Amino acid sequence: MLLLVSAGYFVSVWAWGLLSPLAPLTRDTAGLGGIGQALVVALPVLVGCLGRVPVGALADRYGGRATFLAVLAVSVVALGILAAGGHRSAAGLLIGGALLGVAGTTFAAGVQVVSGWFPGAGRGVALGVLGMGVCGSAAGGLTAVRWAGAYGMAAPFLISAALLTLCAVALAVFGRDAPAGPREPGRLRAALRLPITWRAGGWYSVQFGLFVAFSVYLPVYLDDSYGMPAADAGLWMAGFVIVAVLARPLGGWLADRMPPARPLSVSLAVLAVAAGIQSFRPPLPVVAVVLLAMAVSLGVASSATLVRAAEGAGPSLVGLVTGLVTATAGLAGFAAPVLMAFSFSATGAHGPAVALLAVAAGTAAWSAARKGR
Repeated sequence: MLLLVSAGYFVSVWAWGLLSPLAPLTRDTAGLGGIGQALVVALPVLVGCLGRVPVGALADRYGGRATFLAVLAVSVVALGILAAGGHRSAAGLLIGGALLGVAGTTFAAGVQVVSGWFPGAGRGVALGVLGMGVCGSAAGGLTAVRWAGAYGMAAPFLISAALLTLCAVALAVFGRDAPAGPREPGRLRAALRLPITWRAGGWYSVQFGLFVAFSVYLPVYLDDSYGMPAADAGLWMAGFVIVAVLARPLGGWLADRMPPARPLSVSLAVLAVAAGIQSFRPPLPVVAVVLLAMAVSLGVASSATLVRAAEGAGPSLVGLVTGLVTATAGLAGFAAPVLMAFSFSATGAHGPAVALLAVAAGTAAWSAARKGR
């Protein structure tokens, strides 16, 4: 099940992030300005994260497998709309992007499935393996622009839809929920009363805001700040995501062997320093080092946060709490690229926005060190 769900999450994230590497191409054809482009990039992120609350609750009620399959079906429909012509207009991109955001909700269903099959000490590593599905956005960054140039703008959407269909068939045929069966219905009020829901939501919000700013929005950022071509920027985006993904099992392993607050607070502190350096727009060789440090820290912090949240939630609420935590982060993921675009529009530089993200990371590191135990 871990392999099936991780593969499905990988392809879902691939589809979920397609509008980011294609943004420089759709900007002219759809007549988008800087803020409009940022909204198109950020909207799937917002929908995907906010949608994790109902999806997590449904997974607790009906089982992760059935919920996962339903999300995959909606995602295929969204890709079909974009391929059929939605990518040619601002309205089509916004409508298609909103529907495509559903692909991002697979994470909440996946966490419910994985937590059911790995209830003990191996949960951290298992969640880290699931989290490696974020590498799907790197696959999109590497392929989307090239496929669009070679076969037309509809090609990335059609290929992703075909892969999602294959994943859905495999999960329907071979997938099973944990032997205990579907969880009891998640109780929203009980989940909201848990302190860990709000603390983990704050920590994850900072991480996700930085992740979106320097992965999903990275091609736009590198174009605006360094004049980097779209294809090269896509490679940088892919590299950033791959490193962050590979660091997730490390974060889960550390969280299994020590209090999760320890790797969480240290990685958040590194993020604060790295973002602070990047706010001064250093030369590209320095940017490469900064992005490497940020990617590793984001991967470690992500898994450590989810392990801590799962510990505090308990088995009957893990899907719902995970949905709430990641939904809260979705607001930050939506705000980060809009903040970056507004900063560049108002000042001609992204530095002020990056500096604010650095301050947020420092505050989260302090909170995790004090309240994460």
